[in-house]
Amino acid sequence: MKAEDLYEGMEEIDDDVLDRSEKNKEKKRRRKPLWIVGTAAVLAAAVLGGVWFRTWNRSWVLKAYAIEEASYPEMAHYPNEYSLTFDKDYDAWRESQKALQQEPGYADGLEPFFAAGIRQFLSGEPGENRACSPLNVYFALGMLAELTGGNSRQQILNLLGVDSIESLRTQAQAVWKAHYCNDGATTSILASSLWLDEDVAFTPSTMETLAKTYYASSYRGEMGSEELNKALRTWLNTQTGGLLEEQIQDIALTDEMIMALATTIYFQAKWDSEFNESNTTEETFHAADGDITCDFMHSSADGAYYWADQFGAVGRRLENGGGSMWFLLPDEGVMVEDLLKDPQTMDFILSNGDWENGKRLIVNLSLPKFDITSQKDLAEDLQTLGITDVFDAVKSDFSPMTPGAKEIFVSTVQHDVRVAIDEEGVTAAAYTVMAMSGAGAPPDDEIDFALDRPFLFALTSPDGLPLFVGIVHQPVH
Repeated sequence: MKAEDLYEGMEEIDDDVLDRSEKNKEKKRRRKPLWIVGTAAVLAAAVLGGVWFRTWNRSWVLKAYAIEEASYPEMAHYPNEYSLTFDKDYDAWRESQKALQQEPGYADGLEPFFAAGIRQFLSGEPGENRACSPLNVYFALGMLAELTGGNSRQQILNLLGVDSIESLRTQAQAVWKAHYCNDGATTSILASSLWLDEDVAFTPSTMETLAKTYYASSYRGEMGSEELNKALRTWLNTQTGGLLEEQIQDIALTDEMIMALATTIYFQAKWDSEFNESNTTEETFHAADGDITCDFMHSSADGAYYWADQFGAVGRRLENGGGSMWFLLPDEGVMVEDLLKDPQTMDFILSNGDWENGKRLIVNLSLPKFDITSQKDLAEDLQTLGITDVFDAVKSDFSPMTPGAKEIFVSTVQHDVRVAIDEEGVTAAAYTVMAMSGAGAPPDDEIDFALDRPFLFALTSPDGLPLFVGIVHQPVH
């Protein structure tokens, strides 16, 4: 069946059919929760063995439920430097990159959301590894705005800093294109999907907008069935390269749900200058609950060192201009959680290295290898940030998606993240903010920067947007 035929059929469902459906599924007679799943994964090339991520691994499990599947831009692969056609291949690669580049200022206005979101999403008990993907949450909220109307939508627009749904669409599409890369060297893919109950009619134009603006796929089946749950898990595992399989296996839709929204972000890149594995040594990391031994990577090179009132920071560039990873070390006596309350922390993370207090010198970096995971329901965090109506069955407005339905509400916003780094590349999900007394300027020529106690990290895109931010309390399990 073609997508347009299915859309037509859904529009023709009358009240009698809906009434019969309600009788067959008594649990749907009361309230219809909408489930939002946001997963994020970013891994070093070494962890993945350098395997190129295939954007769409279409299996029959997914195709059996597909209404529409997203089609991503094609990119030329980054050429082999030993290839006889290197110059030609390189030009093709550059052209495919330029086709996705956006005009300067395309992300203007997002800074307040990123700053407030990072601070809120990383809140929690001291001593725990925590990570979030602000960009992943941005796209989940953007899709949610398309499904809602009235004050439900306005609260989302207010948090995202846009004045209309049209402005959001323009900016979201620009952000998506600017952050898409699948060239065999760097992988940065933002994926979205909508999962619909088979017994309720939906507005086709809304799904078309989601597909066009957010590159979102849509699927339809029996909510609560093991078959549809398997399809959702397959989609999530495919889009995150299997990195969050352990967490995803627990995800299940119930027959009380009317639809589910899922967004993912997958990132893989190598360091611009890899760490020498022979320099990796076992050293002590001073965790809050006691010292632990873990592998520390080492490098010594000319670089930039930055400082603020309560932290010092260095950055590591990723290959082929794929972005940067920043490491923020709180001053002695400052807890990493304190940095989250410090406006300078957010300003630095969003500055993309354009920071007044900076100096080039020899940086002797000691960095622990880590692989951390983080799981959190963001429902309370989003309500704290001003999005409240969508969580209330009486106040919520989902009329743009389901014109006749009432009492639909968001029940869960699950956000799972995994971040790992090693000598070859980066996997990042972290953000650390700590408040403490002032840090001074570095010595004239050289500085030792040892991340041997809890620290904050941020993985940013080439344009400086925060892909992953997190706090590392325990580099190893």
